[in-house]
Amino acid sequence: MTAALWVGKTGLDAQQTRMSVIANNLANVSTTGFKRGRAQFEDLLYQNVRQVGGQTAQNAELPSGLMLGAGTRVVSTSKLFTQGNVIQTGNNLDLAINGRGFFKINLPDGTAAYTRDGAFQVNKDGQVVTSSGYILQPEITLPPSAISVTISRDGVINVQVAGETEPNQAGTLQLADFINPAGLQPIGENLFLQSASSGDPQEGDPGANGLGLIMQGALETSNVNVVEEMVDMIETQRAYEMNSKVISTTDQMLQYVNQNL
Repeated sequence: MTAALWVGKTGLDAQQTRMSVIANNLANVSTTGFKRGRAQFEDLLYQNVRQVGGQTAQNAELPSGLMLGAGTRVVSTSKLFTQGNVIQTGNNLDLAINGRGFFKINLPDGTAAYTRDGAFQVNKDGQVVTSSGYILQPEITLPPSAISVTISRDGVINVQVAGETEPNQAGTLQLADFINPAGLQPIGENLFLQSASSGDPQEGDPGANGLGLIMQGALETSNVNVVEEMVDMIETQRAYEMNSKVISTTDQMLQYVNQNL
């Protein structure tokens, strides 16, 4: 009887974790380049009371066994890297990736990070940086006299300098991709780190080897679907209530036994 209490407790823990994932998705519905998370469950170990296939007679065996489950747990919170909507902003340094790939960012400690957030700016040295000031890789530096920046779909950056009739090429953007993007480690600030599960980054020019194309003057929005998250929230709430009811009912059964037997 007490086993049912612990099974119900694991259900409460799992649904509470799932609700946290949904809450984080909804909180980031307006975060540029955000990828929604999804809680994934697995059942726990089983108590093998009667082995399936065990012999009941010389020429007979059990067609099914007696296995008592120990509950559930959240085994992972994976990111879904589906394409978000692309909105036009008109800002020359706003870049969206249409397809696979990530922008490579250099963190202050020299670590390489990756992002889908293309809301770039320019620092005091003319370097293209993220909203947190981290430098885009390969490093792009714009001259102080630049009056316009044009970035082609394949990542070529041309800068129009005041007093010159022809634009100057300031560099080329590169993208990085991974065999398993879901294996990337999110660290906040719209950044991901490489992990053993993601594999090594495969860098290249936009549009080459399956990499996406660059869209200048646009940003990729979050891929969170508010309606879907609300439905998942209701489902989670109902599952939480049912597991709570399991604990309450089991407690009442134990109480009855204690008082009447």
